[in-house]
Amino acid sequence: MKKILIVGAGLFGSIYASEAAKKGYQVKVIEKRDHIAGNIYTKEVEGIQFHQYGAHIFHTSEKKIWNYINQFAEFNRYTNSPVANYKGEMYNLPFNMNTFNKLWGVITPDEAKAKIEEQRAVLNGKEPENLEEQAISLVGKDIYEKLIKDYTEKQWGRPCTELPAFIIKRLPVRFTYDNNYFNDRFQGIPIGGYTQIVEKMLDHPNIEVHLNTDFFADKERYEREADKVVYTGMIDQYYEFKYGELEYRSLRFEHEVLDQENYQGNAVINYTDSETAFTRIIEHKHFEYGTQEKTIITREYPADWTRDNEPYYPINDKKNNEMYRKYAKEARNQDKIIFGGRLGMYQYFDMDKVIGAALYSASKNL
Repeated sequence: MKKILIVGAGLFGSIYASEAAKKGYQVKVIEKRDHIAGNIYTKEVEGIQFHQYGAHIFHTSEKKIWNYINQFAEFNRYTNSPVANYKGEMYNLPFNMNTFNKLWGVITPDEAKAKIEEQRAVLNGKEPENLEEQAISLVGKDIYEKLIKDYTEKQWGRPCTELPAFIIKRLPVRFTYDNNYFNDRFQGIPIGGYTQIVEKMLDHPNIEVHLNTDFFADKERYEREADKVVYTGMIDQYYEFKYGELEYRSLRFEHEVLDQENYQGNAVINYTDSETAFTRIIEHKHFEYGTQEKTIITREYPADWTRDNEPYYPINDKKNNEMYRKYAKEARNQDKIIFGGRLGMYQYFDMDKVIGAALYSASKNL
């Protein structure tokens, strides 16, 4: 029986472990945290499914992925409809006719398009070269300055003029009165949280799981004992940062249980002004239409990443992408090691893309 070591019990690693176990491999999963499920980890607090590492809303347009994940949990009909708070003014997201009406008083799509066209004229037809110019070309100067600029600069820790345009190219802009953030065909939250999904993936007699276990504490032994290694940590750390340190943004969370039924009336409210240090407040009970007497909120603060805290968002600018390509070239020459997940592949993946990548990698390599 061939032995596979999975480094990391997040979504990618757990899917790979599940697929390998079903094919008869002996699988060992090691995880440095004290729980499985990575950043989609949820637990029950005050009868509420609490998303410990920020809001996770599952969405996909791929029926194959939707059917796959529904093996492990029943999903509710939650629709992601965040709201933006700019100094007490509330705006619907994504940017849609409700947003345009509140901001400019326009009623029809043609009126909204004319207003945006008028405001993008400041670019004089220039091809956007940075995030600021890209945002103005998409939604005009008013929305950029109220709802994008400060929020984005808090999130990324640098001016919008220094951020690449591609970051915001997928920004949803809709000329309908529709507050659904995602256009995907399938969307929802697993009833009872995400952790159960990973628990079921890892529930197989061929899989053993070890928590509080650091791969780098005994890397050579772990690799020697396995026929294959699936590594979902930081690719630059695996190679001892030989080409340099890839950059990330991190997050800091402040969680609070409140003795009230409803704090903000929505699962996610973004704070888009520069004076507010956090980027958003999450009220967890609204993901499952909770009626509990108490509520739990999380304030989310962007932070500089150091090796002592958790990397969340790869900074995929030119410098970092060129550095990553050096690591990726080295990884392609490895027969024994498979790199996966957002840290192993240095990409910010939505959950459905993680599932697709893990299933593809397992089908190709098992």
